[in-house]
Amino acid sequence: MEQSSKLKLSHYFRPRLLELLHDYDKSRFATDVTAGITVGVVALPLAIAFAIASGVKPEAGIFTAIIAGFLISALGGSRVQIGGPTGAFIVIVYGIVMQYGLANLLICTIMAGFILVGLGVARLGSLIRYFPRPLVSGFTSGIAVLIMLSQVKEFLGLDIPVMPAEFLHKVPAIFDALPTLHWPTLLLAIASALLIWYYPKTWAQKIPSPIVALTLGTLAVTLFNLPVETIGTRFGGIPQGLPAFDPPEFTLATLRYLIPPAITIALLGAVESLLSATVADGLADDKHDPNQELIAQGIANIVCPFFGGIPATGAIARTATNVRAGATSPVSGIVHALVLLLIILVAAPLATNIPLATLAAILMIVSINMGEWREFGRLHRYPREDSTVLVITFMLTVVFDLTVAVEVGLLLAGIFFIRKITDATQVSQEETEHEEDTADTEPSRKLRVPRGVLVYRVYGALFFGAADKLESVLHQQHLEPEVLILKMDEVITMDASALHTLQGLAAKLQRRGKHLILSGPHTQPYFLMHSAGFFDEIGRDNVCANLDSAIRRARIVRDGKAESV
Repeated sequence: MEQSSKLKLSHYFRPRLLELLHDYDKSRFATDVTAGITVGVVALPLAIAFAIASGVKPEAGIFTAIIAGFLISALGGSRVQIGGPTGAFIVIVYGIVMQYGLANLLICTIMAGFILVGLGVARLGSLIRYFPRPLVSGFTSGIAVLIMLSQVKEFLGLDIPVMPAEFLHKVPAIFDALPTLHWPTLLLAIASALLIWYYPKTWAQKIPSPIVALTLGTLAVTLFNLPVETIGTRFGGIPQGLPAFDPPEFTLATLRYLIPPAITIALLGAVESLLSATVADGLADDKHDPNQELIAQGIANIVCPFFGGIPATGAIARTATNVRAGATSPVSGIVHALVLLLIILVAAPLATNIPLATLAAILMIVSINMGEWREFGRLHRYPREDSTVLVITFMLTVVFDLTVAVEVGLLLAGIFFIRKITDATQVSQEETEHEEDTADTEPSRKLRVPRGVLVYRVYGALFFGAADKLESVLHQQHLEPEVLILKMDEVITMDASALHTLQGLAAKLQRRGKHLILSGPHTQPYFLMHSAGFFDEIGRDNVCANLDSAIRRARIVRDGKAESV
């Protein structure tokens, strides 16, 4: 019994860390430690910047990077995935904080965590791959635009007491505040952005550009006493020490109206993490377990809010840095979390003079790199349907929100897909000649059938979108065959709507004393028709394995040797 329980648990919960440690050695450990230190240094400024841009305190981002980074690496289904706060969540988190408050953001994150765990346990991780690429490109680029807009205030030093969350209110607020532009802030932000953008790639392998920009910006503020906003002036610094356990309070009434934002967090987290894991697979020549990854993401998002953390997911840029630094196992991700913990325990006071302008510059570069701008230049090469999905998803993400964009994008993609499959489905009459009119020795390309027999070839997917093509056979009043053969060996799938239409066709022929014969149905259509009792309706002898046997059966029923069905 105990062994059976262990087998069931291993079916649902199989962290890659346990699999990879069987042949782990000192050499790999040394490489992973080096990679973990590198990623930890890269993650620090990003964690701070993402938190501030999300409308929460900077330490919330660091705590999230530590806790989620540790749990996602230790429990995840990827060998090199790095978890933590990401730019994609900035817009979502800021909107939730503005609308529902910080306490309810924490509850939303916990709810999203349970949703993610549920998706993983239900083995639904692979469904994320059914998100069309234009949809993902559209909302990713839309989020990038919103991140840029969210940083305009800090980049220009504008006096906007509370930045609106909605695009339609945010843009006017920015324009109205342009007269308050603060030149020292703008110059520092531009200098930081240029440094990051033009930083030599060969140097970045040793010292990441955001760290250099953050260090130089902080030194400039400290040495020259620049009149710009810093973490110290805005938040009073970053506390030195471990995060406190502080469970958020909630009521059942609160949970009800937090379901939509929780679903949004879970949806974006699932897509972002599995996209990141897929990128990691390509870089590290590996194959992640999407269901285990979702379970780990869910656990991380359940735990983080109890320590003041925000939503976390797989981070593509940090994961890529991890791979390039030589990571071989999840140990590097665990080391990255420990490095961040060490930094906050030892060096937290040094963050007081970090300028917000430099953090804004870092996020501006992140958003530029995040957006899939090249896809817009390729729109003319893509099918019109794909271009439409990309552009509409992008616009809805920017103007409204991610939930609306994904819902409409998926609906459009589904409609376009149905239309494509419908167009590919064909129901056509085969060219035939009567056996009675030609000799057996005469060569002919036409199908030889008994007089009064018609053969229709059905190709593709028979489903609700293509059912009308099958109905067209019903309207061929002038043909009046004694026997109608449907050649179904090229029908790959069939649904209840097509079955209903087929039943109508059989009933119409039955009322006229005619016969319906099916030829070579595939496995899925066969079992659907069988389980629905359709074979009993038309007569089991009228279901034939191939066209030759169907024609032989047609001779029998035409000559009256079988009862009309």
